[in-house]
Amino acid sequence: MVSDIFDALVGQEKSVRALREYARHPVHAYLISGPSGAPVAETARRLSAALVCAEHGCGSCARCRRVLEGNEPDVHVAQRLGASWSVEDIHEIERVARRRPLAAPFNVVVLEDVELTVSSGSPSAPALLKTLEEPATKTIFILTAEELPEELVTIESRCVSIALQGLSVDEITHVLVRDGAAEALARSAAEASAGNLRRATVLVNDPSLAQRLALWRQAPERFNGTASSVGAIVADVTAAISAALAPLVALQEHELERLAAEAKTMGLRSVPGRAKLEQQHKREQRRFRLDELRFGVSVLTGVYRERLHELVSAGGANHHALHQTLQAVDILTEAYPRLATTVDEGLLLHDILLSLIRL
Repeated sequence: MVSDIFDALVGQEKSVRALREYARHPVHAYLISGPSGAPVAETARRLSAALVCAEHGCGSCARCRRVLEGNEPDVHVAQRLGASWSVEDIHEIERVARRRPLAAPFNVVVLEDVELTVSSGSPSAPALLKTLEEPATKTIFILTAEELPEELVTIESRCVSIALQGLSVDEITHVLVRDGAAEALARSAAEASAGNLRRATVLVNDPSLAQRLALWRQAPERFNGTASSVGAIVADVTAAISAALAPLVALQEHELERLAAEAKTMGLRSVPGRAKLEQQHKREQRRFRLDELRFGVSVLTGVYRERLHELVSAGGANHHALHQTLQAVDILTEAYPRLATTVDEGLLLHDILLSLIRL
């Protein structure tokens, strides 16, 4: 098959076959979902490009490139003002959806993390449902989600569903090694990526990955029953996450420099759509920080699961320790979904760790 824009979606063969068909025969709304680490946002971006491309996603034309770079005027990635989607946010999306496309066949509106329409005290899902039920003729919606709560069943029924798979450690390792990374380093990055290939690509160039892994694993050993010990861990983790952003920021700056050079070659004074691309970069940075938190909570959960296995293997005689460890696993498991809705990562992490030291 001739190479196209969907070739980059590693490990999604079944979905890619469907996506190619959807690009040629579009409907008014799609819902792309998958577990943490699945290329949900990347798939939404590539489907957006295919829907406005004259060749249904060639991956090389100017329009495909503009979508991937975040500066195609007929593809709008909606922004929410708070931790969840408000009714006002949805009304703004509806206003944008009423526009006619400027040059492309369709006006594509992307709404990420649709599960956040039901996560607040004033859910916006009913407003979104109304928007989907009364679409403009030339508008296509692409919704994304990690998990689909029961409250979204009606919205899901108004869309064509595309379910993605999380990438395995072996699949990501293979891609990184293929692109030149050493086997051991590639596997470490893959294991820390939560199935996210873009994140793995950043982590494989991050010399501090091993240090952050050790920081999370050693956290239970640093607990001394006081809030000050929790504060010290939170401060260290927050600083480590900020430092971990450096390779991603460098990659984004390189992208901007390349685009600036291309613009100069074409006689342009600035990069077209630069502001929109910078907003996209900021979203990617926020998602990276979220993935770092998820990585850390997963590592912590693994530490307690290892401890639980050791206690059970020893016969489970220490009932108190066994009960405490089970509670710790429950706390971390319940905290994981909250990570996607937090505004202040430091406060949330502080709350999680305080719960652990109170056991």
